[in-house]
Amino acid sequence: MDLKSGYPFWSVKNGLMYAFPRLEADLRCDVAVIGGGITGALIADELARHGHDVAVFEQRDIGWGSTSASTALLQYEIDTHLLDLVLRYGEDDAVRAYRACAEAIPMLRAVAADLRDVAFAPRESLYYASRRWHRGTLQDECRLRDRHGFEVEWLDRAALRERYAIDAYGAILSALAAVVDPYRMASRLFHRLARGGTPVHDRTRIETIEAGPRRVRLTTAGGQTVTAGHAIVAAGYASQHWLDQDVASNRSSYAMITDPIDDQRLGMLRDTLVWESARPYLYLRTTSDDRLLAGGEDDAVDVPARRDARVERKAAKLVDKVEKLFPRLGIEPAFSWAGTFAETRDGLPFFGPHPQHGPRLHFAMAYGGNGITYSMIGAGLLRALIERRKHPLAALFSFGRLER
Repeated sequence: MDLKSGYPFWSVKNGLMYAFPRLEADLRCDVAVIGGGITGALIADELARHGHDVAVFEQRDIGWGSTSASTALLQYEIDTHLLDLVLRYGEDDAVRAYRACAEAIPMLRAVAADLRDVAFAPRESLYYASRRWHRGTLQDECRLRDRHGFEVEWLDRAALRERYAIDAYGAILSALAAVVDPYRMASRLFHRLARGGTPVHDRTRIETIEAGPRRVRLTTAGGQTVTAGHAIVAAGYASQHWLDQDVASNRSSYAMITDPIDDQRLGMLRDTLVWESARPYLYLRTTSDDRLLAGGEDDAVDVPARRDARVERKAAKLVDKVEKLFPRLGIEPAFSWAGTFAETRDGLPFFGPHPQHGPRLHFAMAYGGNGITYSMIGAGLLRALIERRKHPLAALFSFGRLER
């Protein structure tokens, strides 16, 4: 699957950081991880650190799929409001999902601190009402989060204008958020795994998967066989290839990034993620070298050639939206790109086995705007399932919720 187009910033900035060998012989392991992006990296790291014999397989170069196109906003705020999740799944499960995302951010910070040099930085998150009729919903959302202990503050229109120079109808200010270089983080994790003895193979395409009651057998395009006690499909949006059931919809999202901007012009943007209540939403973050990254303009295009043709026009629209929000900023795109992403109906991920394949083949579908925080949660959840332990989110984040 062609997952990206244009010039994703992380690919340009970092280049190809590490090369890993193609699989050339049959292999046995406890857990085979299919996918060499940030999701596969966090899962493989979690399992290897807890004594599991892991092997990783990626059909491209490591980190060169959707991870290199990710805009990597780390938020506990799910694309689906807490209010709406309460209506769908009840207050206990809804709050549990939000709280798990909040707990994932310091967990990611710990992983980043151990790796060093992955551009992890804490941020605040400002979620503003871009339509007048959204204000009441956001106020209710803020009150609900506050009641459950999330560190949030409601800003009315005057306070929003005074503190952030944004003319909107109000906003939720959340104290907990962060940013990271996703390609660098994934590459560093896989490099560390390989140095520690974990086989990491890129340019190794898995052609067939046979999941039995005692083991999973994988066959590569080169004819090699991998025999594992469990396998985890963490291949991003290509994971849906292995399921007959439609569990998510593929879409395209667009992004652009500027040259470095001086601190005085960036102002609050240097330390704050900004996103809006309209759907699809505009979102903004900065990088470690003070570039402004803007994303959004999502559409239902799932044809790479059509998506590619739209990148320049979509980038221009993103510039227009940013300039309307911050009229004096004056920005020009240095790089622009698009990527495929998937979204579920409720904004939640899927982790674990699917009835189609039995209990030894697991899926890690960290879909939606919380992909990296979901992946951090999924690493612990999948380890619990493999170790036959209970996990508080195993049911909510399973394919079983499709039957609710």
